[in-house]
Amino acid sequence: MSASDDRTVRLWDLPSQESTTTFAGHQDYIRSGAFMPGQASGLLVSGSYDQTVRLWDPRAPQTAVMTFKHSAPVEDVLPMPSGTTVLAAADNQISVLDLVAARPLRLLKNHQKTVTSLCMGSNNTRLVSGGLDGHLKVFETTAWNVVAGSKYPSPILSLCVIGSGTTREDRHLAGGMQSGNLSIKTRLSGQQKVKERERQKEMQALIEGNIEELDRKRAKKKPKGWEKRFRGQDFTGEGADIIIEGRSRRNVKKPRPWEILLRKGRYAAALDEVLKGNHLPDVVTLLTALRHRSAMRTALSGRDDVSLQPIFKWVCVHITNPRYVNLCVDIGILIVDLYSVHMGESPQIDKLMTRLHRAVRMEVERSQQAWQTEGMLGMLIIPAE
Repeated sequence: MSASDDRTVRLWDLPSQESTTTFAGHQDYIRSGAFMPGQASGLLVSGSYDQTVRLWDPRAPQTAVMTFKHSAPVEDVLPMPSGTTVLAAADNQISVLDLVAARPLRLLKNHQKTVTSLCMGSNNTRLVSGGLDGHLKVFETTAWNVVAGSKYPSPILSLCVIGSGTTREDRHLAGGMQSGNLSIKTRLSGQQKVKERERQKEMQALIEGNIEELDRKRAKKKPKGWEKRFRGQDFTGEGADIIIEGRSRRNVKKPRPWEILLRKGRYAAALDEVLKGNHLPDVVTLLTALRHRSAMRTALSGRDDVSLQPIFKWVCVHITNPRYVNLCVDIGILIVDLYSVHMGESPQIDKLMTRLHRAVRMEVERSQQAWQTEGMLGMLIIPAE
């Protein structure tokens, strides 16, 4: 199963590598999806930025079996092992959705900022959530009360509880943070807890200057012949920090003004700022980002003839460049859609519109000539083959 920015959920056949079923119904990027538990069910659940959680049945892929509407974009969905409950993270809330009753059971509002990740732990008796507030919270799944929590130094983007042994006891907690770091916390076993307590005692004795006294106490407790019994064993601890090599954070370039405005969601201001510099790679990068965020209309709306001229001029200049023609066409269509009713009110805009019309007409003529040439070449190549 895959969930995509093209607003579809797809089922794939692995041997043939072909998509067998497509579920279309979401109106925005799909950010998460999962199979519902139980081999017999065959159902899927997905969560999207269109603020909905949808349940899909491969036997009837034309429309969703069930839809839950939220008040904010859905960041993550997590089916419960029972197969009758789905957890969904939207904004700073976690909704507990009952599929049998077709209604939400609970709304958990324990985070201060957007909840980005959900996972199960302790043999599915605990829910672990992480958010942009940097907080990790653990809920018990009976009454949905918070039973534990911790604070991370950076916003949490993803979480995973890793079990081990036949009982699948929680062993590690992995968390990916916005800072680029991966945090892995380990739950110590019985013997490891004893070692950790001894290490803490040693550190405290060093701080207080009582390390010799602590060594004497330990020597009295050690049985005779312990050196021979433990010879050759390595007692290296688990507290190593592993750094995966990549670009050093110290070498990260300072964000430019238009990048800061883009991150803050001030799309129109970001577009104005990048057009001032008129640096082609920056302009293309921003326009592509706006198109991927479906924010191009927002950036172009509400402009007067003065603020519209720079983007209009940029389109007129680059619409004949094959590398940027698709981007320029999208912008041109939006401008015509938004401001066609105001044509004739500004001589400057009318002049730019005439210029754009002339450039598009020339490109259409060239395209027609190219198709004619391709047709003639095709007639020559086929007999030769």
